[in-house]
Formats: sequence, C-alpha cells, structure tokens
Amino acid sequence: MNLESRSSATAGLLLAVAAHAIGWGMPEGGAQKIADALSAYLVEMGGEIVCNSEVKSIDRLPSYRVLMLDVTPVQFLNMASGQLPGSYNRKLRNYQYGPGVFKMDWILDGPVPWKAKECLDAGTVHLGGSLDEIAAAERSVRENGQPEKPFVILVQPSLFDGTRSATESEHVVWAYCHVPNGSTFDMTEAIEAQIERFAPGFKDRIVGRHVMSPRDLEADNPNCIGGDIAAGAQYMRRMLFPRTYRAIWNASGSCSMP
Repeated sequence: MNLESRSSATAGLLLAVAAHAIGWGMPEGGAQKIADALSAYLVEMGGEIVCNSEVKSIDRLPSYRVLMLDVTPVQFLNMASGQLPGSYNRKLRNYQYGPGVFKMDWILDGPVPWKAKECLDAGTVHLGGSLDEIAAAERSVRENGQPEKPFVILVQPSLFDGTRSATESEHVVWAYCHVPNGSTFDMTEAIEAQIERFAPGFKDRIVGRHVMSPRDLEADNPNCIGGDIAAGAQYMRRMLFPRTYRAIWNASGSCSMP
C-alpha cells in the first residue's frame, strides 16, 4: 500500500469510513464459518464440492457448459497452456502483483496490554505511530526494502468472540505487515517490537506463535502470488477501469476473447 498514491489513498479512505461508521465486523467462530455457510448453501442447491484435487489443466475437467475460475492470471496461464492467443497470453503475463504479506498468529495468556486502554474496545488496531512513520514504512516496501518499524494491522477477535479461545484466560491475536512481493525476510522480531512499543509486556504474554511468510501464504493459497493477498497491484487505472479476464472455448476446443 503506497499512501502517497491516489489509489491507495482512495482505498484507505473508504476502509476508514466503513470502520468508523459501523466497525469492521468479524464472524463468530472465525472466517472459516463463512466458507462453511457458503459451501453448505451450494450443496443444498445441488452443487458438488471436490477437494484435494489440484487442477493443473482445464483439459482434465469434466465436460461443462460454463467454466468459472477464481484464480489469478498465473494459474490461468498454467491451466490453459497452449490454448490462448498470443496477445491475450502476453496480457496475462504482464499482470502486476502487489506487495506481499508477513502474517503472525499468537495465543496469549491475557489480553494485549495496551498503553491506550481504548484499544481494548477495538476488534482491529492499526499500529504505525505517526502518519509520517506509516508512510515511510509503506514507501520502504514499495522500494523493495524491509521496514524497521512496519505498519502492523492487528486483530484481537477473542475479546468479542468467546468461541475463539481455548480457555477464558487465553486470547487469540493475529497481525500482518506488508513486505516486498516474494520477500524471504523474517519480520517476526520487527512486528513483535512494534506491538511491544504500544503494548509493553506483550511479549511476556505469548504462549505460542505461528508465522506465515509470503512463500507460506502462496503455498497455502496459490492465488496469493508472492504473498499478495489482494491478488493484484492496486493502482488508479485498474480501479477506474477494472478489467475482467475472460476466455470462451467453443465446441471445437478453440479459444476466443470477448
């Protein structure tokens, strides 16, 4: 996220307005509950879900009338290799991805010990210090550097959802910061130091932690190329003129671009 670009500023403003108007909601029991509800509804409507079967080529799929792929251009290129017109192929290869994410999860033996007690009333807390500090951290990422004081987005769901903790005294917290796409740098110490800065004693409350680098995120979800959870760089032209990558195969197996 580049705070000095119009596209990032626009996205940030919309998110801030939503947060201050109604807050950022979270599903009881975690985000998996949303996936469970959607999949249950699909099955109820007669759909079928097949898991643990990687689709490396669209030729291996059963016959279909309409094929919808929720993947980024890299996966589509691999799955439809040799079947795409040259010009369309080049467009997909030139698709730009955004910064990666370094994510951490913790189990704490108590709530985050914030200096500002008001933070205990927030499901999501943005940590970065002054606006200049936040802008500098994000600028560093844009220039392929590793921010010493990263802009950290932290979520503390168990303060408001008792189903997220194993015991009444333990709390679940997760956070992430931006890093250059595909970065292999370990941001664990930098993220925890930034939290400790605003919540002295945070490290002493850590019972366990789980770390996901950009590479780990991509391995878990191939759409997160280089750890990019937004599935593509956000810039003004794309926001104003969003492009849908569509391809239509006819009965003979040839491909056309509408």
